[in-house]
Amino acid sequence: MSRRWLALGVLCLSLLAIVIDNTIVNVALPTLVRDLDADVSELQWVVDAYTLVFAGLLLVAGALGDRYGRRLTLLVGLAVFGAASGWAAYAGGVDGLIIARAVMGAGAAFIMPATLSLLISVFPDERERALAVGIWAATAGLGVALGPVVGGVLLDHFWWGSIFIVNVPLVAVAIVAGPRLLPESRDPVVRRIDWLGAALSGVGLVTLVWAIIEAPTAGWTSATVLSAGALAAALLVAFVVRQRRTAEPLLDVHLFADPRFTAAVGTITVLFFALFGFLFLSTQYLQFVLGYSPSAAGVRVLPYAGAMIVFAPLSSALVARFGTKRVVTVGMALFAAGLAVAATLTTDAGYGRLAITFVLMGAGMGLAGAPATESIMGSLPPARANIGSAVNDTTRELGGALGVAIVGSIMASLGGGNAQSAQEAFVHAMSRASFTVAVIAALGAVLAWRYLPARPDTTGVTSRHGAERENRGTAAAVGQRAGLGQGLGDAGAGDAG
Repeated sequence: MSRRWLALGVLCLSLLAIVIDNTIVNVALPTLVRDLDADVSELQWVVDAYTLVFAGLLLVAGALGDRYGRRLTLLVGLAVFGAASGWAAYAGGVDGLIIARAVMGAGAAFIMPATLSLLISVFPDERERALAVGIWAATAGLGVALGPVVGGVLLDHFWWGSIFIVNVPLVAVAIVAGPRLLPESRDPVVRRIDWLGAALSGVGLVTLVWAIIEAPTAGWTSATVLSAGALAAALLVAFVVRQRRTAEPLLDVHLFADPRFTAAVGTITVLFFALFGFLFLSTQYLQFVLGYSPSAAGVRVLPYAGAMIVFAPLSSALVARFGTKRVVTVGMALFAAGLAVAATLTTDAGYGRLAITFVLMGAGMGLAGAPATESIMGSLPPARANIGSAVNDTTRELGGALGVAIVGSIMASLGGGNAQSAQEAFVHAMSRASFTVAVIAALGAVLAWRYLPARPDTTGVTSRHGAERENRGTAAAVGQRAGLGQGLGDAGAGDAG
């Protein structure tokens, strides 16, 4: 077997560990309620502590990888992730588990962008790269399936901490094989890290989601929630202002002037908002309402992953024939239709209707996710592969974190109605939350149809423009630091052209 395909195996194994961890926790939520006496807010933080720190650090992790080496940041991320997984397994209580999950999220932030950017450098041939990206995407779908299944089997036979121990052998193999098989790769231009921008974005996101999670308990119009929301808005606005003014931003906000980039980011955010929010509900529905064991509940999530694994590799061929706009819009519409089916669930509906929901959502994610990701990556210059992957991953994790937070808030707000039983109250709240998320997914389909390009950019125009912006910004920054003024920056930009 060629060395580069073995390298792909290491990258997929690294990706598998963090994708499994994103979904394995959902099937354990009822167990955590019983064993750790966790309430709804604590359950949300067990999930969101991971995804929120993951999202908050992705941009700076991507920038560090571009500067110091993507293989190095991958290996460091794996070591942190593995150690924190062991910590989570033996945390002993909800508070310790939440902290360990946050550290795991920090490790994952260095792993995920490196897997995609290293894949691009390992496979310079376009045909092989397309196949490798398809395998990478299928690995993500496989992780979604394996998480609930493996988690359910472990919970049936061991204690709740065993769902985190499973990460350790995966990480160990990747750490041992990585230095032997993966080439080092980095941005040829050494850039300063915008630490202030990283702090503004990270704290702003944490504050925003905290306000959303606490709103049902404290009150949506309480002084605490409103103050936190105002602080989050101020921090995120300050981040945007900072990125517009600094010579070497973490995120070039001018990219959002490109409809291809903005619509793709919006599509990914909506998809993962809806997916994570619904998984938070469905795993509890399978156990609390339908009465399945953790392992049986995990197996019943397989239709989602199966549909995604089938449709994700097909998306590139469909885009070539029908265009990006049509394929992504159809995918988003299927995803919204699945959630609309979920909104009709009742206490005696059985599993069949939920299975239809999973198939529609998986097919929709498979069709829409890959072309939207390609649009994001194609809008950025190749030298910034790690930060480009980080932008893609940030939209996924931010959408997921907000999905769990908002859906959990809706559940907490509606769960205490006048229903006749706890099960009926749960299903009533779940139906309303599913309908809300379905509407948001449908709006995402409208966004995709309105702003995504009809065809993928095969001319390289977007990437060339991005590279020119990078060259101009880099030359100007170098000139300013050398004391030679803007003239040298303009000259450097001219030479680059």
